[in-house]
Amino acid sequence: MTRLNGKVTLITGAARGIGKAFAAAYVREGARVAIGDINLAAAEEAAAEIGDAAFAVELDVTRQDSIDAAIAAVVAEGGKLDILINNAALFDAANIVDITRESYERLYSVNVAGTLFTLQAAARQMIAQGHGGKIINMASQAGRRGESLVAVYCSTKAAVISLTQSAGLNLIQHGINVNAIAPGVVAGAHWEHVDSMFAKLEGKPPGQKKAEVEAGVPYGRFANPEDLTGMAVFLASDEANYIVSQTYNVDGGQWMS
Repeated sequence: MTRLNGKVTLITGAARGIGKAFAAAYVREGARVAIGDINLAAAEEAAAEIGDAAFAVELDVTRQDSIDAAIAAVVAEGGKLDILINNAALFDAANIVDITRESYERLYSVNVAGTLFTLQAAARQMIAQGHGGKIINMASQAGRRGESLVAVYCSTKAAVISLTQSAGLNLIQHGINVNAIAPGVVAGAHWEHVDSMFAKLEGKPPGQKKAEVEAGVPYGRFANPEDLTGMAVFLASDEANYIVSQTYNVDGGQWMS
């Protein structure tokens, strides 16, 4: 028996990387999954690759009309909404004296406001349905402590952890469990981008920062997106019904809490 059989899920930023891996894992567990992404063509391609139980939904988490339309589209296609994964996020790095308001506002509009208002819209739908639900926010080990060159990103992920706690306490009265996952370093296009930024900021050759960070992971390597799917499936399942407002580290031993 699959753990998510018959559940309808929306995953934001799911056209690639971690979100796409989650979508594939959820389909294997019996769910129908909406691949939400600002890039509709990429979302359609991901859905076709995953199979008939996946479908694409255009979603820009910085726009309320887009959030509301995406929730409505999921319900129209799947008949309900049982699970939300807030995965869409942006990264930037800079010295404190070089941080721009544009960068700050861009990251907060996606990582914090996008998480909050997508969560809110999903919760309203779940409350109207009357049978609870599961909401999973994607935090980060970066939300556990500051980093010299990553002040804005770290602070957005700390906000996600705090938001998860507050939303979880508020929504459990409706049978909606809100929890979060804090990954460490995850291989893929995202970390190639991060490495290139650190190469410029720290004057290192491409690949050196990535190698240094990987050497510091107790497990001995970067995570793959698939390393996170077990926790994502668990938190969406009935096995996690008594878990409220928690953020789980899935980081190869980088942070203990």
